[in-house]
Amino acid sequence: MLLLLVAVGTLLHQPLLIPPLAASAALVAGAPDLPLSQPRSVVGGQLLSALTGFAVLAAAGPGPWGAAVAGGLALGVMALARAPHSPAAATAVVVALQDPPLWSFLGLLALACLLLVATGLAAAPATGRTYPTYWL
Repeated sequence: MLLLLVAVGTLLHQPLLIPPLAASAALVAGAPDLPLSQPRSVVGGQLLSALTGFAVLAAAGPGPWGAAVAGGLALGVMALARAPHSPAAATAVVVALQDPPLWSFLGLLALACLLLVATGLAAAPATGRTYPTYWL
């Protein structure tokens, strides 16, 4: 999964592999039946957390205090949206610390999440596991 993110990122000349996505990949590959691993949580949790990070960034500017607030708020936002994905809290932190370009970051993050889910789908028959357990 991670090599796929690196390969596609190399082709696009954009980084697709950020640390929170490594944890997301570990959940999809290693515990595909957990609620945290389901497509709604992987894609929705990551995107909601990134948006939370951008909102905090707009209000507080980049820095460690805002990053801490963004990570905590992201957990709450994901809970409210019923899209729990703990690695995504780190995505909010990354956004609040690094101040990436909004639209390119969101687009690349969405692509990376979709690739993780697609890889989970493709690997499920080979591993004898069911993925996803549910979509929504």
